[in-house]
Amino acid sequence: MSFQQRATSALGKLAVALAFAGATIAAHADTVRVTVAHYSDATAPYFEKMAKQFEAANPGTTIKIEDVNWDSLQQKLQTDIAGGANADLAIIGTRWLLDFVKDGIAEPLDGYMDANFKARFIGPFLAPGQIGGKTYGLPIAASARALYYNKDMLASVGYPQGPKTWNDVVDASKKLKAKGIAGFGLQGKEIETDVYFYYALWTHGGEVVGKDGKAAFNSAQGVKAATLYKSMIDQGLTQPGVTGYSREDVQNLFKQGRVAMMISAPFLAKQLQKEAPNIKYGIDAIPVATTPATYAVTDSIMMFKNSKVKPAAWKFLDFLFTKEPRVLFTSTEGFLPTTKAEAADPVFNNPDTQAFIALLPHARFAPTVTGWEDTAKAVTNAMQSIYLGKAKPADALNQAATEANKSLGK
Repeated sequence: MSFQQRATSALGKLAVALAFAGATIAAHADTVRVTVAHYSDATAPYFEKMAKQFEAANPGTTIKIEDVNWDSLQQKLQTDIAGGANADLAIIGTRWLLDFVKDGIAEPLDGYMDANFKARFIGPFLAPGQIGGKTYGLPIAASARALYYNKDMLASVGYPQGPKTWNDVVDASKKLKAKGIAGFGLQGKEIETDVYFYYALWTHGGEVVGKDGKAAFNSAQGVKAATLYKSMIDQGLTQPGVTGYSREDVQNLFKQGRVAMMISAPFLAKQLQKEAPNIKYGIDAIPVATTPATYAVTDSIMMFKNSKVKPAAWKFLDFLFTKEPRVLFTSTEGFLPTTKAEAADPVFNNPDTQAFIALLPHARFAPTVTGWEDTAKAVTNAMQSIYLGKAKPADALNQAATEANKSLGK
């Protein structure tokens, strides 16, 4: 064999060896894909920062973050799942979790967790992610709902501490109307339009779904709640064109001083401080008719059953739920703490956060039932038809209940 032949042969063997070594290295290099919900412009930078910190501490693991708007998140996940192209981890609305579990898509997490990990959490916030005795989702974000009111506007009509009842809201709104101000900001489109109705439903003593698993929002209390909103629209006590306003749109009206009251989540306080520092706002319980209530909600981060990198994905989840990452995320986005360590941090010892925490004893969660999103859509459609005057409250709610019961399997 000539020198050139020997050299060529040696190079060939070296190339094969290097290729094999590369394949071996690649086999041990994990890429964890994470779909995150877009809460604010700070969301993606936060997760990118956490990814870099984790990668530095875990050489060989790459974290890829994909930031998706809430309004398109569920559809994107469904499309990705159908095509087998879903990420390893994803933030979801906890209300979607039951359907994911029934479809065999969600990985149970109990086998990865020890008692110390479970003990990190504030119990009520871990519970919504538990189905059939197993944990499928961890509470990445949590919030409740309260009434925001413009202190100067409400003080000018005799309510310096804000309204306490729906009758107060109506009375204050009438007086504000005389000053050319829209009193109550009412949401009428997009995500959580149904929830804006539940605020009035629950505080009138009604329920969304009964103990029998059937739709209950078309009760006498439900009709009273829907009639309340419709009467406020008809009297000009809300902003005009309610069905053209999402929650974010109504929040913008409040920031601009164009509505005096609205119901929203803790993160609005953060936005007000940054975007509308001249507005003096108060935070109070949702107005009561007969029953105090608030809506508590968690968003969960889950692992997909078809993930090929489950140990690395779990390790990243574990990291996200240590104190420093949690405090940074929760305080930046304006959510409520879901772990005990973050709750003890001084950053949450402020009046706004404490005002929401005080409401939690009266919290309601969305029911853990299959077909919940279709039920919510039926309620949203009903409320829009009521707001537009296309159907009477009782008729619209009865029609929605019929549709909801099909989704609920009743």
